[in-house]
Amino acid sequence: MRTRAELALGAAFVLALAVAAGLAGLGRARLTDADQRRSTFLAGPSGARGYADALARLGVRVERFRRPLGTLDTVPGARTVVAFLGPSVALDSREGSAAASLRGDLLLAGVGAAAVFRCLGWNVQPRRASLPVTPPEGAGPGQFPRVRAVLARRASKVAVDSSGGADGAPVRCTAPHAGVVDTLLRTRDGRPVAVRAGLADGRTITLVADDRLFENRALREGGAGPFALGLILPRYDRVVVDEYHHGFDASRTLAGAAVEWTLHSPWGWGVMQLVVVGVLALLAAGVRFGPVREGIRRRRRSSLEHVRALATALAAARGHDVAVGLLVQGLRRRLSRAGLSPRGEVGPWLDGLAPAVRTARGQAALETLTSITRHPASADDVLHAAAAVETLWEELTPT
Repeated sequence: MRTRAELALGAAFVLALAVAAGLAGLGRARLTDADQRRSTFLAGPSGARGYADALARLGVRVERFRRPLGTLDTVPGARTVVAFLGPSVALDSREGSAAASLRGDLLLAGVGAAAVFRCLGWNVQPRRASLPVTPPEGAGPGQFPRVRAVLARRASKVAVDSSGGADGAPVRCTAPHAGVVDTLLRTRDGRPVAVRAGLADGRTITLVADDRLFENRALREGGAGPFALGLILPRYDRVVVDEYHHGFDASRTLAGAAVEWTLHSPWGWGVMQLVVVGVLALLAAGVRFGPVREGIRRRRRSSLEHVRALATALAAARGHDVAVGLLVQGLRRRLSRAGLSPRGEVGPWLDGLAPAVRTARGQAALETLTSITRHPASADDVLHAAAAVETLWEELTPT
């Protein structure tokens, strides 16, 4: 195969791999966009990164908390709120009791935080059919998304749950007294969807039944954006967002985090595709792998062996005249100025050498060679012609 054909085939192969990798990456990106976690790290339709970015642009400092809830024992600052936005992994009863006891304001959203809701005196009631909501006063343009969960006050302030206790030990929590409760958003039939309550200990809790009000799609396409931002502004300057219960655990190893980023991020998937394409390209361009093997040695014939074989062939074909002609042509070529063999009869050329040959030895060799060329040659004539050619070469070559 020619070099150009090999290059064209290799280029077509690499192009096909690149197209296949691109299609696979597109499919992987679609899977990433379908991630339903309400995480501020995700920019897909169901993520909450748009909410965090909007708060940051409005001057609110957004901090992602990626450790177990037990390490968040205190929240410094009077204008700070801890937010649990639709935890993907539901908080158990022990975590719910710990979160409800945090010394700071809280923003809770979604069924995943139901354990915290119970410890604060509320229940989250999911709905099979979505319900329309009544936009609050002063709401911006755009239709509010329909909600799939509502809030309900608990009849008892004491909540007992053994699902999160060690060895089945029940976890008991008592809801703090709430002075003033404001309904921020309700359904058209009057059921509360979002409330804000001031507790007796000075804390403020904001409860939202449906966490889909914080997703990127709702903020971009509906009127939920100003409402969700209004839950933070202008009351707070700092938001601590729980990301631990969305699967973003900071206690993992660097290798594990890198592998998860590669498998779940479109950029990581693209890097992995480039690595695979590079390895396949190296395999396609490889000539030989493994130890070097000794090649087959082919010994060339010596010049003397070649001459003997040629002489034998000429003798078998009775080509003595051909041999003599080749000897004379060789002498004629070597004596020419251009180094080329002149054309024409050799007889007149030999006669023209007589004035240049001055020794008796050279004249005898010239006469012998002239005589041999004028009649059919024999095997002895070939030997005599070779000797005469060598003598003439020595005589006519300047020293």
